[in-house]
Amino acid sequence: MTEPLTSDEYRDLLSRALEGTVDADTRPPEPHTLYMPDAHRAALYVDSTVVQGDRGVGKTFWARSLLDADLRAAAALEYRINRLNRLRVTPGYGMDIVPHYPGPLALPALLTGGALPEEIWQAVLLTALAQPELRATEDWAERVAWVRANAGPAETTLARVDAEAAAEDTVHLLVFDGLEHLHSDWDTRNRMIAELLRLAMRMRFGTRNIRLKVFLRPDMFDAAKQLFPDASKLSGNAAHLEWTRADLYGLLFHHLGNEDDEAAERFRRFTGGWQLAEAGTAVRYAAPPGLRNDEKAQQRLFERVADPFMGTNVRRGRPYAWLPNHLMDSNGRISPRSFLKALDVAAETTRASYPSHGRALHHDAIRSGVREASAVRVVQICEDVPWVERAITPLAGCQVPLAQGKIINIWKNRDLPQLLREDTARYAQADRPELVRTGPRHPDDLPRLVQELIDLGVLRRRDHNVDEYSLLDLPDIYRLAFGLGRLGGIPLAKR
Repeated sequence: MTEPLTSDEYRDLLSRALEGTVDADTRPPEPHTLYMPDAHRAALYVDSTVVQGDRGVGKTFWARSLLDADLRAAAALEYRINRLNRLRVTPGYGMDIVPHYPGPLALPALLTGGALPEEIWQAVLLTALAQPELRATEDWAERVAWVRANAGPAETTLARVDAEAAAEDTVHLLVFDGLEHLHSDWDTRNRMIAELLRLAMRMRFGTRNIRLKVFLRPDMFDAAKQLFPDASKLSGNAAHLEWTRADLYGLLFHHLGNEDDEAAERFRRFTGGWQLAEAGTAVRYAAPPGLRNDEKAQQRLFERVADPFMGTNVRRGRPYAWLPNHLMDSNGRISPRSFLKALDVAAETTRASYPSHGRALHHDAIRSGVREASAVRVVQICEDVPWVERAITPLAGCQVPLAQGKIINIWKNRDLPQLLREDTARYAQADRPELVRTGPRHPDDLPRLVQELIDLGVLRRRDHNVDEYSLLDLPDIYRLAFGLGRLGGIPLAKR
C-alpha cells in the first residue's frame, strides 16, 4: 500500500500546485489546470449566450478554454457535450492583443470617429465569418465603413454562412470576455455591451449555427438590460459560474493530483481512483467522484493536510468548513481565487512559522491565509466599485455587528454624500471617466446606500429589521482588510 505523504511533502506539493493559480487573467489555462465543476457545465452549452460570474470565479478561464481546441475536446469528453467538438471558435473580444477585434487604442478611436457600437460588433462578426471585403483590410475604420454601406450584402453573408455551417454540422462561435475593459467611460461601456447583447440575441433566434457567448459580471448584465430591455430574454438560458464547498475542495485536490512530479503521483496512488485523460499531447488526471463531490471524503483527506480543529478542540470549528465559511461574501458566494490564495499563504506561513508542525497547514496559518485573501478581495472590489472604499473605510476600528443607525451617523459625520459627489467631480477633472459613473445609485439616501452594499455582498443583516436598529455585519472576506473587529472572530493583523 502506498504510504501517505508527510506533512512537509504535502506542504511542498501545495506550494508547487498553487503557484500562479490566482493569476488566471494572465496565466492561460492548461490541461492539468482544467477542472470542471458539475455546476459549470451549462456555461459551455452553445446556446447559453450569457455566462454570468463575479470577479475571480472563472470567466476568463472558461473563455480561453473554449478558444483552445485541446481544452475544448477535454471539456466535451468530461461534460459529455459532443457539440463542443463541432465548433469553429473565434475571439470576439478579450484581453489578448489579437487582430480579431479592435483593441484598446483602435476602439476608442472608432467611437470618437462616429462609429456606432452596433456597427463595430457587426464588423467583428463579419470579419470572423470571412467576409472577403473585411478580410482584405486590417483597418477597422474601413471595415466599419463597409458594414455601414453594405447592409444587404452583410445579411446575405450571414444567411449563407449559417446555411453552410448547417450543411457541415458545425457552429460558428464568437467568445467575448474582459468587457469591463471595453471603454473607460461607464455609459459608453454599457451601451457597447447592450448592443453586443442585441447582436447576440439576433444570432441566437435568427440563425441556427452562428452563436455569440458573452462572459459578464452580473452588475454589467443588469446595466445593459436597462439600455436594452429585450436582453432579459437571454436570462432564461444564461449560465452562472458559482462554486460550492465541494467544488472548491475538488479544485484543490485536482491541482494536487495534476502536478508533474513524484509527490503528485504518490498522492494519486494513495487516494486512488484517478483516471488518465489525454488532452491533445498533454496529460491530465481526473479525480475520483469522492474527491470531487463527497464532502465527507473530502474532509477526511483535508484533515490529513490541515489541523483537525481551528484551535485546541472542535469548538473553534473544523478547517474543512471553517475556511470557505470565512471566505464567503454576504450573499454566500466564494471566489476560488480567494480560496486558493488563502491555502497558498497558509502553506507558506506554516513553513516559515511552524516548520516542525505535524500537519502541512497550521490552524493559525489558515487564519493568516484568510487575512491575505481578504486584502486581495478588498483591492478587487475597490477597483470594480470604487465608492465601496469611501463608504466602508470610516467604519474602521468599529466592532461588528453595528446598528444601521450608527453606520449612518458615522457617514453623516463624515458627510459621505458630499464626499461621493466630490469624488465624481475630481474624477471628471482628472480625466478619469471610468470612475465618474461608478458611484452608488442613491448617494444622498443613506438607507438605500446600505441596501446597495448588501446587494454587492459587502454588508449583511443579522436580523429581519430594516430600520436604524437593524444589526449589520461585514463578512470576514471584507471585514479583515477594512479593519473592523469582531468579538471572538479572526483578529486583525498586527500593525
